[in-house]
Amino acid sequence: MAAPGNTTANRDGFSSKLGFILACVGSAVGMGNIWLFPVRMATYGGAFLLVYLIFDIVLGLSGVIGEMSFGRATRNGPVGAFGTACASRGESKRKLGSIIGGIPMVGALMLAIGYSVVVGWIFKYTFGSFTGSTLAPTDVDGFGAAFGAVSSSFGNNVWLIVALVVTFGIMTLGIASGIEKANKIMIPLFYVMFIGLAIYVAVQPGAADGYRWMFTIDPEVFKDPMMYVYALGQSFFSLSLAGNGTVIYGSYLSDDEDVVSSAIITAIFDTCAAMLAALVIIPAMATTGAELTSGGPGLMFISLPHLFSNMPGGHIVMIVFFVAVLFAGLTSLVNLFEAPIATLQDNLKFSRAKAVISIGVVGIVVAMVIQGIVSQWMDFVSIYICPLGAGLAGIMFAWVWGRKAVESAVSKGRSKPIGSWYYPLYKYCFCLLTMAVFVAGIVFGGIG
Repeated sequence: MAAPGNTTANRDGFSSKLGFILACVGSAVGMGNIWLFPVRMATYGGAFLLVYLIFDIVLGLSGVIGEMSFGRATRNGPVGAFGTACASRGESKRKLGSIIGGIPMVGALMLAIGYSVVVGWIFKYTFGSFTGSTLAPTDVDGFGAAFGAVSSSFGNNVWLIVALVVTFGIMTLGIASGIEKANKIMIPLFYVMFIGLAIYVAVQPGAADGYRWMFTIDPEVFKDPMMYVYALGQSFFSLSLAGNGTVIYGSYLSDDEDVVSSAIITAIFDTCAAMLAALVIIPAMATTGAELTSGGPGLMFISLPHLFSNMPGGHIVMIVFFVAVLFAGLTSLVNLFEAPIATLQDNLKFSRAKAVISIGVVGIVVAMVIQGIVSQWMDFVSIYICPLGAGLAGIMFAWVWGRKAVESAVSKGRSKPIGSWYYPLYKYCFCLLTMAVFVAGIVFGGIG
């Protein structure tokens, strides 16, 4: 894909469009798809799905296309991309743009550090699924106590280090040989495993009740303003719109490829992942008569293991589930760390190995320290930094760089230029929705 002639000198890149798309899908498919989307589907039913799909279409056609194009046009992550946009208004403004670009870059690093704690938990539970220790508790209180011990301060040091060593091992190999190859293996396996789980759950007695909860459309739900807020938040965060990961992946994409089709495919597969998770979790809960009322880590590490322990073949189901979740976690974590690593390469001229080691040392030390407060850490980043980063990227790309640059960037690789509809959709609609996510997150204490 990104041959030397298409990027800056000696810059790695994706070797195929498929590899790029799978990497973008890997960055988008994460814990929000698995421990949050099913809860909101169970709460609001088919009405939530309809509104979520509308937001997905709007944000996919504006934000995802925009961030991919911004990265590709500048051949850089947020620091360099923002600097380039500001330099279009005068070279003296480049430094200011680069400083502002540090906000989403630091946000990516902070989110990656917090996320690595979660992936460490997943590694432990995956290993425990094979050994049987994850199923050892006999009641929900026992599962809760087990997770409480793991998620306490310095409670999961070994598996946290394992998670980061695996992640940085992949990243040391570079884009084509590391990130792309890892996603080509893990993302297809994720879908195969979740499809298998969905089929297995579908034949269990009582599963039909779960489908009714999911797809029944209650007109009264459309009167609930929080349903729209949560649908917007779910779509926004699930599509990895934060002005960092999608920008940096876009910077590795060839000028010959159509960003629009890549963005659409990414959004479709991200939605499919969320639906598969819902098709597994909601009917599975229905088979035992349990209600799905809360999500987050408690759902994944307490409620679901307890549920699996009471299902026929629960041991096998748990193994498949946690291996699939591990793949989703690793591919997202790789994307989050790529923005700060690439910043050291592109702006400070670090070698790939030196950049990975530098970020790796910071990541391991800080992640070890924040294990007991990771929930508050992640809330701060997702409420304040992520939507701010996405909004700043929107301002830099559309408002600072301008219409001509935007349409030129998006039109590269297409058989015909992007239509006149795109620029106002991105400039006004996307930026306003990003502002809405930012404000709603502060008001409601997080919406994604």
